[in-house]
Amino acid sequence: MKLEDYLKEIETFLKDYLDKTKMSGYILGVSGGIDSALVAMLAHRAVKDKLYCLVLPCDSNSNDEKDAVELLEKYHIAYSTINLTDTYVKMVKDMEKAYGHELTPLARNNVKVRLRMVTLYAIGQTRNSLVLGTDNWDESYTGYFTKYGDGGVDLLPIIHLTKGEVFAASKLLGVTETILKRKPSAGLFIDQTDEGELGVTYKEIDDYLLGHEVSESAKERIEHLHKVSAHKRDELPRPKQFNRD
Repeated sequence: MKLEDYLKEIETFLKDYLDKTKMSGYILGVSGGIDSALVAMLAHRAVKDKLYCLVLPCDSNSNDEKDAVELLEKYHIAYSTINLTDTYVKMVKDMEKAYGHELTPLARNNVKVRLRMVTLYAIGQTRNSLVLGTDNWDESYTGYFTKYGDGGVDLLPIIHLTKGEVFAASKLLGVTETILKRKPSAGLFIDQTDEGELGVTYKEIDDYLLGHEVSESAKERIEHLHKVSAHKRDELPRPKQFNRD
């Protein structure tokens, strides 16, 4: 199947799923990155004004907000901006004071992601809307998402697309050049890049997932990431069922 045909299938899926659930619409956090940009484009094409977006700066690079707003305004997609920076700073300060120790950098960064999830669900519930996720196949397989953060969503429209396919699809649908040219980054700290954190390139992950040859070091890294992140994808552990006499 051609990519453009599969994108139409995603649009049909989004429209049909919304009709089936009888919900009022979808809500999506748009970060300024390519994955959320693609989901915004697909959902807008599928359900038009039943999509509502949130731009959620949180102690983050101002270019993230700028790029997100540029896309949303170009395509007249309804949105609000809710700055979570003050909430984040106060929450971390209060936690560290009560706990008596500083949070680790990773823990602090994940607070940002989870605050965005809380905000999306609060506004989403108010609007009777489902939260759209933005994880692609690479991120899902390697566990490159925050549990109960960007992993806390109602449905995953682009979960079967590799990162390369996300870029190709974004070009097809007219995602803005500023987003297309950005290095993939969660924007959680200065100079952060996805590939720097992953320790492997998206091209290598794409090739691995598609069954193409990759170096032994890339293969080992990808399989390690998949193994240690299994808890993010698996059903929550639970004891044996209570057998009542």
